[in-house]
Amino acid sequence: MKCPFCGYSESKVIDSRPTDEGERIRRRRECMSCGKRFTTYEVIESVPIIVVKKDKSREPFDREKLFNGLLRACEKRPVSVETVEKIVDDIEATIQNSLDREVTSIRIGELAMDKLKETDEVAYVRFASVYRQFKDINTFMDELAKLLGEKKN
Repeated sequence: MKCPFCGYSESKVIDSRPTDEGERIRRRRECMSCGKRFTTYEVIESVPIIVVKKDKSREPFDREKLFNGLLRACEKRPVSVETVEKIVDDIEATIQNSLDREVTSIRIGELAMDKLKETDEVAYVRFASVYRQFKDINTFMDELAKLLGEKKN
């Protein structure tokens, strides 16, 4: 770490402590040349996730967009906001843990449907109807039949 006073590149850490609920580390340092003290903050560098949409355009992953879509699917259902937040957290963690920096919107939709299927079947069907763009009642019924077939097994 370069000293802000003399520019010397060697310093020693005198004190370290977590700040911002463990999100950052505050370090007190002392320059090995001039002896002056200064503070640095260490944060985790997050690499942004890029979503590749169906039309091949790219945009940064937007947690709020996913949250709002899931919330709409769970509207008037016995699914708490905390449960929806947990689903979004799980999906985001799955994406972060994959080493890919780009993820398709299709993959995100599939992850969301898997989580909703476990949480609330009506919310799952609502989300799937928008996500899969059901064209008619037969497509909708096919999805319901698949869901009912899985329940019987």
